[in-house]
Parts: sequence; C-alpha cells; structure tokens
Amino acid sequence: MANQTLLLIDDHSLFRSGLRTLINSSLPDIAIIECASLEEAMQLSGLPLHLILLDIKLQGLNGLEGSALLQRKWPDAPIIIISADDSPNTSKLALERGACYFMSKGDSAEEILRVIIKVLRDDENIDYNKNTTATLNGVQHKPLLTPRQYEVLDLLCKGLSNKMIGRQLELSENTVRCHVQVLLAALNASNRSEAAFTARRMGLVA
Repeated sequence: MANQTLLLIDDHSLFRSGLRTLINSSLPDIAIIECASLEEAMQLSGLPLHLILLDIKLQGLNGLEGSALLQRKWPDAPIIIISADDSPNTSKLALERGACYFMSKGDSAEEILRVIIKVLRDDENIDYNKNTTATLNGVQHKPLLTPRQYEVLDLLCKGLSNKMIGRQLELSENTVRCHVQVLLAALNASNRSEAAFTARRMGLVA
C-alpha cells in the first residue's frame, strides 16, 4: 500500500490529529491530507487520491450534501463516512449517496483501522455502493437530494444567481456555489439551464 494518499475531511482538529496518529502508526507509507471543510477540500488540485474519510457535520456544506462533489472530482477514490451520528437512517443516507462504508466515531481504533486497510486494499468483501443517476432499463431515477438542496434547486430553476440564492437562504455565496455543483453532478447537467430543464422533467420542482 506504499505511496497511497488519503484525504481526511473533518472540522474537529483533535479528531483529525488522533486519526492521523492512528493511521501513521500502522500505515507509515500512507500520505494524509487534512481539510476542515468540503470547500477547503475542493480547492485541492492535481492530487491523486486513494481514499477519502469524510465527516457529515461540517461547517458550510455537510458531508452528505457534498459527497457527490468529491465523487466527481476523485471518481476512483472510495469514500468512508465517519460520523458521531450513527443512527440507522444516517448510515442509510450515507450509503445511498455513494459512500462505500459507514463507521461511527464511537467504533474502536482497531475497527476503524481494519476498515481503512480493507478499503485501501480494494477488498472484494466490501460492498461498494456507488449511487448514480445513470439510467437503468432506460428509466432515469430521481437523485437523492437533501431538503437544503431542494431549496437551492427551486431557486436555481427560478433563475436566481448564487448571490441571490445565498441571500434568501442565508448562506454564503461559496456554499451556494458548492450546492449548485452538487446539483449539476446529481442531475448529470453541464450548466444551470440544463439542470433546471432536467429537474422539471423529473418532477423535482413545480
């Protein structure tokens, strides 16, 4: 597993430090890149990644809302969600949105390390759940969007700019931009007009 790179996205510096120490002690050849937010992670460029460890509750765009962005930017890097919220519904949502594995922050260090090693080795026993809006038997399925993404999509379809959407929803323009990028990826659209057309055709907006 030499020369592999792992991206750790979590806004708690103490948790990042502890996880980095755990990984480095057992996998010294793994390079670890840390980011405190999805917005910060999306600023990275030219970096091949082999694994992404993602928290859900982040400042700005959360892990569930932004996982599609990470999948588009690094399509070959599996995503492991590590969250303090280990409810069945949260785990289900994480897997539906493309995570290959869900772990609780309450899991033991041994269990967390075991899963990381299995994913880095591309273990065939891990059930990779790749959610996509691709068509099956000619039928395009509705993407899984969060309530906030539906709000942004509705305003986008009304022709509002990122700045105006941000004002109405009390979000920063950068966060709105990330939401829009997620929507474009989820709808397989290349621009806002195409996204609006697809959203109306699929019945996602009135």
